[in-house]
Amino acid sequence: MAKGEGAESGSAAGLLPTGILQAGERPVQVKKEPKKKKQLSICNKLCYAVGGAPYQVTGCALGFFLQIYLLDVAQVDPFSASIILFVGRAWDAITDPLVGFCISKSPWTRLGRLMPWIIFSTPVAIIAYFLIWFVPDFHQGQTLWYLLFYCLFETLVTCFHVPYSALTMFISTEQSERDSATAYRMTVEVLGTVLGTAIQGQIVGQADSPCIPDANASTVNRTQSSTSIKETTQQTKQMPFFRGLRLVMSHGPYIKLIAGFLFTSLAFMLVEGNFALFCTYTLGFRNEFQNLLLAIMFSATVTIPIWQWFLTRFGKKTAVYVGISSAVPFLILVALMESNLIVTYVVAVAAGISVAAAFLLPWSMLPDVIDDFHLKQPHIHGTEPIFFSFYVFFTKFASGVSLGISTLSLDFTGYQTRGCSQPARVKFTLKMLVTMAPIVLILIGLLLFKLYPIDEEKRRQNKKALQALREEASSSGCSDTDSTELASIL
Repeated sequence: MAKGEGAESGSAAGLLPTGILQAGERPVQVKKEPKKKKQLSICNKLCYAVGGAPYQVTGCALGFFLQIYLLDVAQVDPFSASIILFVGRAWDAITDPLVGFCISKSPWTRLGRLMPWIIFSTPVAIIAYFLIWFVPDFHQGQTLWYLLFYCLFETLVTCFHVPYSALTMFISTEQSERDSATAYRMTVEVLGTVLGTAIQGQIVGQADSPCIPDANASTVNRTQSSTSIKETTQQTKQMPFFRGLRLVMSHGPYIKLIAGFLFTSLAFMLVEGNFALFCTYTLGFRNEFQNLLLAIMFSATVTIPIWQWFLTRFGKKTAVYVGISSAVPFLILVALMESNLIVTYVVAVAAGISVAAAFLLPWSMLPDVIDDFHLKQPHIHGTEPIFFSFYVFFTKFASGVSLGISTLSLDFTGYQTRGCSQPARVKFTLKMLVTMAPIVLILIGLLLFKLYPIDEEKRRQNKKALQALREEASSSGCSDTDSTELASIL
């Protein structure tokens, strides 16, 4: 049993510099009395949480506004825009496991194994992000411009986010502390989406871009399309990446969690990607959509602490059913109601409650799956980046497919670039993409969650088993407090 202690404390040590690990070694001491558990301070949790804000600020702006920016500002034709969005999202998905693999193979440095990826990717990512929102003077090759910098930015932001998200497993060995830190992180990330929505949305909303009457819109489309076509503990033998991948992908709870959140994430991403166009053309709120987005994100920010309390009181699976299914009635209301601004704001605030659950719950449940894996594979270490990177991979790849198809469907139904209005078929398609398609995806996801085996009773059993491993491992001189302190140093 003592060998299995590396499942958490050893994994945390394996991502730290060798010098720090040696400095933290202690003589072997066997203590009979239980040690006082080290809790993370509020400052620790806030410092950890702040790292998620840049990812959400940029991701929110791209998710909500890139589609309408490409179509109505850069005037890329819908077919080319669908290629940019699909390839960019698909490439973003592919880079997650690639970066996870590279991290597991990267050499030790004075800063450790994770920090160099975070530090050196950030400044280049900033440059690439600004170039995405720049309209070049040339039309020929414009599609290649946006595709290149979109893919470059997604690659660099993955180099930041994969090592950052993997730190969840190392900030504490206590489930309750990790859940609390995750709630802090999700709150800051939703604040990041509010900031991204507020800044980018107000810029887009204040831009006075004249629309083109229907008679000329098709001509502009044809002209534009003719001129312009994104480990481990330190041991002598390192576990091969593909062996670790095979073990991770054969872990049943992980596959079931991915399957459930794959469909629910697709639902919210469809709404996110098409919401601006839906508000502009179907509801007729051309000058209000950025404020509606702000209402959604503000509501989500306020309700994340409520969901954190709910999941600790009633369990995570119950929180999934209640939180995500609460979006269905409001999506039905949007599908059935006439254009009414006041009702739309009420629906936006209510929808933010479900968005908060969709933000918090996946990242809160994934550490439970990793704990379960560590108990079943106690001698396998360093798989945390694989768990996190492939979870993001499947979600991003599916979202790329959905967004590409949705944009392509607008092209098939006759979307008119910068048109003052759109044909009835386009309006109907947008309504289906924002209401009925997400409802179906949410229902499928909730059915799949019935198969997820880790309920509250299973979590308590895993917690007791992991605690027994740590107590036995403490006799060999490596305590859970040591690993938490080492992770804090990182």
